[in-house]
Amino acid sequence: MVELCRRRANILALDEKTILEESRNMNLEKVRDAIRQNGLVQGVMYLLLLSMSAHLTKELGMAPGGEFRRAFSEAKKVPGCLIHLGDRPIQITLQRVLASLSLWQKLRVAWYMLTSKEPISKEEVEKCKQRDLLEEMLAEMTGEFPALSTVFVKERDMYLAYSLRLAATPLQDPKSPSGMKPSVVVGVVGIGHVPGIVENWEKISDADITPLLIVPEPSLAAKVFRHTLKISVLSLALWGCWRLLPSSFKSTLTSQRPLDWLNHIFTH
Repeated sequence: MVELCRRRANILALDEKTILEESRNMNLEKVRDAIRQNGLVQGVMYLLLLSMSAHLTKELGMAPGGEFRRAFSEAKKVPGCLIHLGDRPIQITLQRVLASLSLWQKLRVAWYMLTSKEPISKEEVEKCKQRDLLEEMLAEMTGEFPALSTVFVKERDMYLAYSLRLAATPLQDPKSPSGMKPSVVVGVVGIGHVPGIVENWEKISDADITPLLIVPEPSLAAKVFRHTLKISVLSLALWGCWRLLPSSFKSTLTSQRPLDWLNHIFTH
């Protein structure tokens, strides 16, 4: 069981060099694709997360997801071994994060992601593996942005614990007196999720998972902001197009009546 969802399963198929190049290169096409697939606000959040991942990649010289690729390659060596993508779909996680943040908090988080580019060494990464320091870092994040910690960490702790429990379901075995045999499971997850998985191991049921897959309705303020942002972007695009038109063409348009203006456009 790996801490990936179907949306991120491509990490398993790409090689280290390709992922390093992809994570370091952010072009306009990637921006358009992210916004087209996720919507404007969610797409921007996804791009900010990619930006942070690219920063870590550049600092450490290590492509993200190496532990999952290693798990995948080792699993292929074991006859009959299955790979279970055990994480909650990333689009649901992002939608729940955005729904839990106020407009001011969204702006603060975006600013934090854009400006938090401090250097990090491999030695500092090793220090993060210490349980006390790791818990201290998670507590610090909870104090700054509690909604992020709840959705990104605590809820996914529950989901990953549930996925591991499903993977550990006994298997049918006609040769066994009971007709079943224990399954052997290896879970590959981020170290930050381990304490939460241990805490939730015997406590999570189907009823606990269903609410974690529901995306709350956006607030009235969020709807107004989204529509205002779309109108602003469209207005800016139209203004830019107007500025690019030749002066003679603009003079012709402004001097004509609306119907004549439309007829001029269609005939030219």
